[in-house]
Amino acid sequence: MQILLSAGEASGDTYGAQMIDALRQLAPDTSFFGMGGEKMQASGCDLQVHANEVAVVGLAEVVKHLPAIRRKFKHLVAEAARRKPDAAILIDFPDFNLRLARELHQLGIPVFYFVSPQIWAWRTGRVKQIKKYVRRMIVIFPFEQEFYRRHGVEVSYVGHPLAHPLPPQASRPAFAAQYSLDPAKEWIALLPGSRKKEVRLNLPVILKAAAVLQREGADFEYVLPVASTLNKEWMREQIAASSSKVNIKLVENAMVAMMLAQASVVASGTATVEAALSGTPFVVVYRVAPLTYLLGRRLLSLDTFAMPNLIAGRKVVTELIQGDFTPAAVVRELKAIIPDTPARRQMQADLREVRNRLREERFRESGMDAPVLTAAREIMAALRAS
Repeated sequence: MQILLSAGEASGDTYGAQMIDALRQLAPDTSFFGMGGEKMQASGCDLQVHANEVAVVGLAEVVKHLPAIRRKFKHLVAEAARRKPDAAILIDFPDFNLRLARELHQLGIPVFYFVSPQIWAWRTGRVKQIKKYVRRMIVIFPFEQEFYRRHGVEVSYVGHPLAHPLPPQASRPAFAAQYSLDPAKEWIALLPGSRKKEVRLNLPVILKAAAVLQREGADFEYVLPVASTLNKEWMREQIAASSSKVNIKLVENAMVAMMLAQASVVASGTATVEAALSGTPFVVVYRVAPLTYLLGRRLLSLDTFAMPNLIAGRKVVTELIQGDFTPAAVVRELKAIIPDTPARRQMQADLREVRNRLREERFRESGMDAPVLTAAREIMAALRAS
């Protein structure tokens, strides 16, 4: 059996690699090709397009890179037509993958979508494309299942891949020794995003906030987990370009970094789910090009961006978006949650609630399949039934 996989972001690369491993458990001779990152490639996916080549943030930014993205898109479609895979599994990344779903459907390739785009939050009309071109939508949040059922889309809810495994064992002394950190100091985790454009827009403001804290006498260690879609050398260049005098330690394993930190500053996206699961209080930040924000804001159906707030159904973490995202605002919010204050304790309690909702009882029971393996079983059963 041959499967086309398409993922365009760091989280999708992780889920894609897990999907490859899960499908190989069920069908060991399966081969994979498509679009993804280093993790998918390491798991044996024949990458025809690297995710870094198409991962562009925002409506306005896409225009500049559109010719190159189109070339990659056409190449992937041509490979699908040539290889004729038994199925395609598309992971989030809607601007690329929904168009790909249409082309694959026209080629007669069954399309499965794992990890829903946030169409329930903005550009809801795209659900019509999903209903037309996608055989089954496999979702990771419980409220998404009701949304798709209401629109007549075949849907399965499998749980969130990040919420299923037990939290990693985090040794503060070992982590400190590995990255030359002072275990006696409080650590602040900085997560500016997983794509270059996100980092360029978010990191300078975050570093300015860290510089303000340092000038005011706060003696923290700052750790910056580098996403799998980026590399440390490029990140060092961005830190150097900011002229920040704050000492930033580049680390691996975002979850562990946040678990060991006293607080985190996290760019809106999948990382906010990891942040919620870590239990460490954090601030959500995000900025896009002004035109992108102006165009995108008109299409939004919700007033919140952060997934922990959507899961809780109320504001549990502060969101500093676009004009509200300033060094002074980041400093203000960090000062509210770093000390042992009522605000910090309330956020910790709220994050426990979010974690419990993500780790529903049936996914906490021993013997239950991991969400990605459950998704793989759904796909295999659907293919056998067709």
